[in-house]
Amino acid sequence: MKPYHGKPIGDDYAPKSPFVKSGMFGRMFPGLAVLEVPDEALIALGQAMKEKTQDVAGDNKTVPAGFTYLGQFIDHDITFDPTPIPERIVDPLRVHNFRTPKLDLDSLYGLGPAGHPFMYKRSDAGAGPFFLIGRNRESKDQNGVTIPIRDNDLPRHDDNGFAMIGDPRNDENLIVAQLHLAFLKFHNKVVDHLQASGLDDDEKLFAEVRKKVTWHYQWIVLHDFLPRIIDPAILQDVLQNGRKFYQFGDDAFIPIEFSVAAYRLGHSMVREEYDYNRVFGPGPGRLAPATLRILFEFTGFSGRDVPGSIQEMPVPTNWIIDWRRFFELPRANPNPPALNLTRKLDPFLVPTLHALPGSDQQNPKPTDSLAVRNLLRGNRMQLPSGQSVAAAIRIAPLPASEIASGPDGNVARAQGLEHQTPLWYYILKEAQIKGKGEHLGPVGSRILAEVFVGILQGDSNSFLAQN
Repeated sequence: MKPYHGKPIGDDYAPKSPFVKSGMFGRMFPGLAVLEVPDEALIALGQAMKEKTQDVAGDNKTVPAGFTYLGQFIDHDITFDPTPIPERIVDPLRVHNFRTPKLDLDSLYGLGPAGHPFMYKRSDAGAGPFFLIGRNRESKDQNGVTIPIRDNDLPRHDDNGFAMIGDPRNDENLIVAQLHLAFLKFHNKVVDHLQASGLDDDEKLFAEVRKKVTWHYQWIVLHDFLPRIIDPAILQDVLQNGRKFYQFGDDAFIPIEFSVAAYRLGHSMVREEYDYNRVFGPGPGRLAPATLRILFEFTGFSGRDVPGSIQEMPVPTNWIIDWRRFFELPRANPNPPALNLTRKLDPFLVPTLHALPGSDQQNPKPTDSLAVRNLLRGNRMQLPSGQSVAAAIRIAPLPASEIASGPDGNVARAQGLEHQTPLWYYILKEAQIKGKGEHLGPVGSRILAEVFVGILQGDSNSFLAQN
C-alpha cells in the first residue's frame, strides 16, 4: 500500500503564533504537516495492538503498577475533553479543556468548601476544611471471616452511589478511586497536623493545607513519576537547559501532541489482572481474581455501564486496596506481599481494553477498542506523524524497518504506515525499541518532559516557581 502523505495545516487550523487562548488545547509543533490516514487503516492497526499473552516476560520490572493509575489521576487533573470521537476533523484550538492546565489538584478540591460544600465536612464556620470520607459495606474475607465496616471509600450519594468528588472520572475504576481517596486522607492528615500547630482559622487553614498537599503532589510528579516513565536524561536536560519546543505566553496550555498521543502511554501499562489484596488476586486461597473488568464494576461512574455489574455501593470492605502491592512502600513484614508491576511500554494493550465496559464482549465493534479510539481521535485532531515530530526535535526517526517489525508492524506496513506513522503508535513503538519497554524513547520523553516542566514553570503558585 502506498504511504500516506500529510498536508500543511490550513489557515483555519494554523495558529498565528505559538500562544494559545487560555482554557483551550493547542499545538506544540504548529508548523508540521498533518498525517491523513483512512479510518480503515487505523482500525486495522488498532486491532493489531492486542496483547496475546499476559506472562511475566511482558512485565516492566522498573515501574510498580500503582504508577499506571497515578498517571491516570494526573491526566484527570490537567485535561478534560468530554466530547466523543467526532465524525469529522476538529480544530483543536477550538476544543475547550474543562480542567486547568496546571498540576493544581482542581480534580481533588473542586471549587473548594465555598463552591462545592457537598465534598467537605460541616464545621462551625460552614463547610471545610476536612474532606468527607465514605464508609464501606461490611463483607467477608476468603475464610468467611467478617471484615468490619471501615472508612475506606469515596463519599457517595445515598440514592445513586455516585461519588461526591471533584472529578467523576476518578471513580471509573477502583484503583484510581482508592488513589483519589488516599489524597483525600492525606489532605485531612495535613489539616490535623496544622491544627495541632495552632492554626485554627478555617479559611487560612484550608489555603495552607491545599498549598502543602499540592506541592507534595507536584514534587511526586516531577521527581518520582516522570523519571520512571521517560528518559531521565531528557528530563534533566529540560530542567537545566530549558524548554525548546513547548512555548506559551502568560498561560500554559495542553498540546494535542501530549494529550492525544504521548500521554496515552498509560494504556500500554495496564495489566489484565492484579494481586489486589489478601482476598482478591491470583493463585489458590483467594475468593476471586482481581481482573481489570471487575475493577470497573466496583465504581459508581463506570459500574452501571457494565452488563451484569455488581452495582452495589459503597465499596465492600474486602475490596479495600493494599497499597503495598502497588507502590514501593516500607515493608516491615519479613514476608511482604508481591509488588504488582506495570506492563512494558510497547504497542500492545490488554484484551479488556479492546472490548471496553458496555460493549458486546462476544462481538465487540472496532470502536469498542481503546487502541482504535486513540488512533481515530489522533486522526480527527490532525496530529502530525511521529517521523515529523522526530525531525522537528532534530533526532533521527525510527527506520521504517523498525516500525514494520513484529506482528503489529506487519500490519502497519500493510497499511502503508511505516514511513509516516500515527504519533501515538510511533511513541509506543519507540518506547519498545529505544526505551526497551522500560520508558519512553526520545520523542515521547521530550514531549512529556517539556509539558510537565512547562506547566509547573507557568504556574506562579507551583513549588517549582515559588520554592
